[in-house]
Amino acid sequence: MAAQPDISKVSVGQFAERFRSEMIPLSNTFSYFCATVPLSEEDLKEYLEEPIAALPPAISALLPKVSIMLVPYLERVDGKEKGAVHRDEFVCTEKPPENRLSWATQVRFDSEEVLVFALKDQEVSEYHYRFFHVLARLAGDLWSDEAQTRFCGLLREELNARVHGEVDEESWHMKQALLRRETNARKENKVFRDYARQSFIDTLTLYLHGICCDIDVETGPRQLPSRYLRKRLSVLHDLYPPPSGYAVFPEHQEQRG
Repeated sequence: MAAQPDISKVSVGQFAERFRSEMIPLSNTFSYFCATVPLSEEDLKEYLEEPIAALPPAISALLPKVSIMLVPYLERVDGKEKGAVHRDEFVCTEKPPENRLSWATQVRFDSEEVLVFALKDQEVSEYHYRFFHVLARLAGDLWSDEAQTRFCGLLREELNARVHGEVDEESWHMKQALLRRETNARKENKVFRDYARQSFIDTLTLYLHGICCDIDVETGPRQLPSRYLRKRLSVLHDLYPPPSGYAVFPEHQEQRG
């Protein structure tokens, strides 16, 4: 196995440009490069092969070419340029201060998406969540008219019924902003569309993660009630059926067994 690259601290863009030619293909869509310790066969399965194999074919078909880079740490640095705040991110071998730690980022080269994940001091379950969240965000940029119509229809039903809660923090905050700003929250406008897209991304993240891994949905005052969450997941199951041999709902697991 080739020696690991000697890096101390380099910008994500420079790092991606430097090592793009060393990507190892995993499929027609995915390739990877590891700049941490060499991956064992078990690590390769856990971090890459199994999550990719669990993706619904309809999701894989949506995605552009995706290159995955696994690095030790990512550091986020805020700065100012011409009066505007901007954020730079760096690949580094030493752990940054807690308030500058970043776990995932991405850069784009033409039609290729480069996804960069920090592995050190991160649980595999957290990595899987972030992996599927990034892919769900890519899918959210490309969701079909059918997906938008069906998912937005569910959201309007929830808003009409004054259903409390959401799937994750970002969609929760956007839902609260929508309810504060709009007297008719179901109205088709930019605020609703932005909320709908984020809600789709957060719900799709949960769906994809649940196909790959045995996860529990955390209960709490901000969590969408289970019967409404089930409706959302059922729609995603119709739109993006899991690969053969994978189950989403308990009854599917029983049928498979």
